[in-house]
Amino acid sequence: MTTAIDDDLWSAIGDPTRRRMLDLMLRGDGTATSLSEQLPVTRQAVAKHLGVLDRVGLVRATAAGREKRYRIDEAQFARAVAQLNDVGRTWDARLDRIKRISEAIAKSRTTEP
Repeated sequence: MTTAIDDDLWSAIGDPTRRRMLDLMLRGDGTATSLSEQLPVTRQAVAKHLGVLDRVGLVRATAAGREKRYRIDEAQFARAVAQLNDVGRTWDARLDRIKRISEAIAKSRTTEP
């Protein structure tokens, strides 16, 4: 792998609610209130999830009246995508090696007397 894996980043992305929030924010920024209207969790839970995403740099907050408006940090999101692509390539290579070994074993069994 060429990209260093950031455990805090992947811990944050590992939560399904946070992934759904990121999906929603890919369409545009949002507040805890606007995001909670689209999710099966409370506004307070969304605010806590946004805090986690903010700490790892995936979202950035700006003041919007009494609330904060969050948007995806494109550079950090691109970094996460690059890490995921590296992990995918690594596992593809591992699975390809396993497949070749399995095929070699199967072939040796069919050619044995």
